[in-house]
Amino acid sequence: MLIPSLSSHATRLAKAYENYPRGRYVHLFLMRTTRSETIFRTEGNGEPLCRETLSFDGSEQVHIVMTKRKQVAVERRTGRELLRRHALLFAPPKANDKLCSLNTGAPCERCMDCWLYGYAVGQGGAQRSRVLTEDAFSLLPAEEITDTRTFNAIYENGTMRNPETGEASQALGESEYVRPQSHFADIQVLRDVTEAELVYVIGNVLRSTRYGAISSRIGRMDNELLAIAFSDQELDSTLSWLTAAQAVLGAGVRHPLDDTRARGVLVQALDSVGAHALGRVDWVRGAELETLIGEVRAAYETDLAWLATATEQYPEPPNKKNSGKKRSS
Repeated sequence: MLIPSLSSHATRLAKAYENYPRGRYVHLFLMRTTRSETIFRTEGNGEPLCRETLSFDGSEQVHIVMTKRKQVAVERRTGRELLRRHALLFAPPKANDKLCSLNTGAPCERCMDCWLYGYAVGQGGAQRSRVLTEDAFSLLPAEEITDTRTFNAIYENGTMRNPETGEASQALGESEYVRPQSHFADIQVLRDVTEAELVYVIGNVLRSTRYGAISSRIGRMDNELLAIAFSDQELDSTLSWLTAAQAVLGAGVRHPLDDTRARGVLVQALDSVGAHALGRVDWVRGAELETLIGEVRAAYETDLAWLATATEQYPEPPNKKNSGKKRSS
């Protein structure tokens, strides 16, 4: 196996892609930690941060939300960089002069990104995503982890006045942001994935570092895998995990929250996850998880032949007519 520590969970993974669902669910429990100012908003400058009012034991709190689109879009691009570098993105069936690209309406229907995260063609085939995501929630309330920053645009002379006309710049405003060292709980669920696909998704998560708006300047974030759970059904939601974490954390906790304590709270809260599952849940935690992550790192340090082999095993696209050759960029 590519990841030897997964041998005891081999029956929880697909041997190859299958058209029909088999109820193999893999849950990745993540702690996402901001390492710089970060902005999670729907779109546009000056918009407020995404937030939701939640209730814990009858007490309402407002928490910052990292929407599912903000997660998946970044992690898909991370994975596609890898596929492009190793010539594992292909030409769409009807566009041989271009490679598979996001948001263009012309997926190649052959790469691992298409088969895992899904695609849709206007008058052709479609593949539902087998990476199930939902919103991530901040561990601490919004009032603890947010602030505002005043910004302006100065001219080349270093002032707010036009060096030629002397007129004052109007580019002045405020932007709300999430403070560094803020923690978010998140669960990603993978359905009917192979071993190579699991390694690919874990790699996409652990190798992604920039999220939210203005990510070329801010938005640095670390992702940490706290546990993996295998089951034959989808377990609790991210909100349920957060609710359990709030009970462990207690009231009156202020920002900044130490990473070690945040990690400990979220790990302890995992004891309640899957308690009502109708079936067996197999966990990978602690030393076993550390071994698995080390094996994933080793897999990425190789020539990545496993990635090419896994890609070759996907079914041919419905319209193979001109899909022929792969091409590196």
